[in-house]
Amino acid sequence: MPTSSTTSAAWRRAEARLRAWFATLDRKPAAFQRAAWKAWAEGRNGLIHAPTGTGKTLAAVGGPLIDAVLNPARGLQLLWITPLRSLATDTAQHLTTAVEAMELPWRVLRRTGDSSSAERARLRRGDCELLVTTPESLALLLSYPDVAERFRHLRGVVVDEWHELIGNKRGTLLQLGLSRLRGLKPELRVWGLSATLGNLDEAMQTLAGDGVLIGGSDNKKIQIQTALPDAGERFPWAGHLGLKQLACVLRAVLDVRSALVFANTRSQAELWHEALAAVWPEAPETLAVHHGSIDPKLRFAVEEGLRQGTLRCVVATSSLDLGVDFSSVDRVIQIGSPKGVARLLQRAGRSGHSPGLSSKILCVPTHLLELAEIAAARRALAAHHLEPRHPLRGCLDVLAQHMLTRALGGGFHADQAYTEVRSTRAYAQLPRAQFDAVLAYLQHGGTALAGYPEYHKLQCDLDGHFYVESKRVARLHRLSIGTITADGSLQVRYMKGARLGAVEESFVSRLRPGDRFLFAGKHLELVRVRDMTAYVRQASNRQGGVPRWMGGRMPLSNELSTELRRTLADADAPEAEMRALHPLLAIQRAQSRLPDVDEVLIERTHTRDGEHLFVYPFAGRLAHEGLAAVLGYRLAQIAKADYGYAVNDYGLAITARKLPALDAETMRQLLHPWGLRRDIRASINLTELARRQFREVARVAGLVFNGYPGQDKTLRQLQVSSGLLFDVLRQHDPEHPLLWQAEREVLDQQLDYPRLRDCLIRIARGKILYVEPPRLTPLSFPLWVERLRGGVHADDWKSRVERMTTTLEAAAGR
Repeated sequence: MPTSSTTSAAWRRAEARLRAWFATLDRKPAAFQRAAWKAWAEGRNGLIHAPTGTGKTLAAVGGPLIDAVLNPARGLQLLWITPLRSLATDTAQHLTTAVEAMELPWRVLRRTGDSSSAERARLRRGDCELLVTTPESLALLLSYPDVAERFRHLRGVVVDEWHELIGNKRGTLLQLGLSRLRGLKPELRVWGLSATLGNLDEAMQTLAGDGVLIGGSDNKKIQIQTALPDAGERFPWAGHLGLKQLACVLRAVLDVRSALVFANTRSQAELWHEALAAVWPEAPETLAVHHGSIDPKLRFAVEEGLRQGTLRCVVATSSLDLGVDFSSVDRVIQIGSPKGVARLLQRAGRSGHSPGLSSKILCVPTHLLELAEIAAARRALAAHHLEPRHPLRGCLDVLAQHMLTRALGGGFHADQAYTEVRSTRAYAQLPRAQFDAVLAYLQHGGTALAGYPEYHKLQCDLDGHFYVESKRVARLHRLSIGTITADGSLQVRYMKGARLGAVEESFVSRLRPGDRFLFAGKHLELVRVRDMTAYVRQASNRQGGVPRWMGGRMPLSNELSTELRRTLADADAPEAEMRALHPLLAIQRAQSRLPDVDEVLIERTHTRDGEHLFVYPFAGRLAHEGLAAVLGYRLAQIAKADYGYAVNDYGLAITARKLPALDAETMRQLLHPWGLRRDIRASINLTELARRQFREVARVAGLVFNGYPGQDKTLRQLQVSSGLLFDVLRQHDPEHPLLWQAEREVLDQQLDYPRLRDCLIRIARGKILYVEPPRLTPLSFPLWVERLRGGVHADDWKSRVERMTTTLEAAAGR
């Protein structure tokens, strides 16, 4: 640990070198940057939080660089963890510039899955002092026997974009990796960088323990503008693409030098890119699309085009939310609701991405009710109500992976490893029995699989030392390290060999040779599928489908939905969005009710399809899916019938030919939280959902193997192998830790059980408004459309929606 004080002459001289470099950039170090440098010199850990584009990177690296000037040494000194491979190259370039400015002999390397063989060879030789890597690559480095020697000189770790890791299994894997490094280097300093988090104290403690929380300037201005419908314009009551606003978006893009157009899903990004390309008045190469399924080389080319200013517009998803400095971006456009306050802030920060500049974002609603979401997001942002991201707790599949890594990296004794694991936030409450169950699984696969040698991965000697003896086990484990589970994707490649990216196997399986689809901004024709690769050619016909990726749904965040309830209750608010929405809300009030903050509205309506029960908890579509299943089950206990349902972020619809007699008190009983977990189990096929989730859990835990590089198993092969294992374990080893993990993930992630439970508690404490309007209302209409779109009908569903819209508008005009 350093003993030099920030007030010492030596420190001041070294810091002056850094200040001089700032001066060449016409800048002065900000107060939070100087505070971070001082904290580093004092040997402290911490978290730096500041708006995007205010200098967090230099705040974090400045201390280590000054320290290196005072205490020069060779070998790996600093680890820089980034959540995305695409950020690694950009980050390494920025850090190299800072190192050179300080005239340090540090060698900067990056180690990710995309690293070249030459870079990996340099790392093996120890030819670097600063390594930029990912959580997965760090875990791989920890799996080699020379791990203690490799990190012998390490002084600190910086985790960039910590908010992107804390709430998922990658963050859990990183916590375990850092606990291992701290075991090797107790004096290690750990720092994190974050721009948008609502639980900063918990985030800091999860990463850095009892560290210091350093905040940057909160004076960065965020201007949220909305593309409002013109007076008299017929605006959709429901929808999700927003292409009706194409002309408005095109004008906004052409009005500036460069723009980012954000969509919430990859499919939406592809469709918006296609729509803009059809009316793009400039050179086609100045318009591009960017999302996570596109090949890394193509994404990097887009990022370079933004840096160099050769691109006028890029349509993107969250793949461009993070870290890379695009100072040339003048305008950011958000298609539809951002669905979260922090996401809106992060995307707005892509413009004005430099200290002292304000950020602007133009929100383009896809239907009328999204106007209220945008107004609510502005209110929440003004009140600093950002979404928290809580660390996952007790993920046994990640623990199993780490313990095998630990065994490969020199081995361990159970008591010492248990103490080390429990030092993390993710496993602080881990019972010893569960830890031992994981070790037993790694030793012999559990009682049901004990007779199969391939599941005997760990050995234990007479001294209680766990290790891996099999070279095959070591090789397969290192090929499988990581927690990003495969979603059954196929590579998309031109017949001549150029790669375009990856699409889900389930989408390609529905195509025949000659079928066309839109991907990576190109119209493609499928030629053949071979060896997990879809070979394509450029299509002359522009018609075709768009891939739908798993995980494409983006539910409304709890913070935004809470603010949305307040905003709708304040329907006469002066915001421009609410003034534009006033006629629609007036219809809602005239035909039904507008719920107050502590009220839940329930509507019962009859159409030619049958009777519909609409419930509006505003808890997000995941929680609503679980609630719809439970409510349908509870209704069936009153009156046997076939109940169908549909959900969106605002509420849910239950449909039957004939609903039982209902009133406010009956609905209160039907929506009571008592017996929720029991009724979830009874209302959905939890076993089948757990079976599907088990594939992902088993892959992370090493129970099934994805396949060798270039020889990946198909999704069907993985499903069959994991499904068989699931059935065997349920029958012969029902207490297996991975079965428990799979069911827990179904409840917590797919059904958002914690939010569903909190929602029902809120309903039980509030007031229920039970109304039977004569026709569909503005709130129920989108749910009716959602249900109609998912069914099979004699006439086209779009025609029925148009007719119903005309009927509703006519009723509103009376």
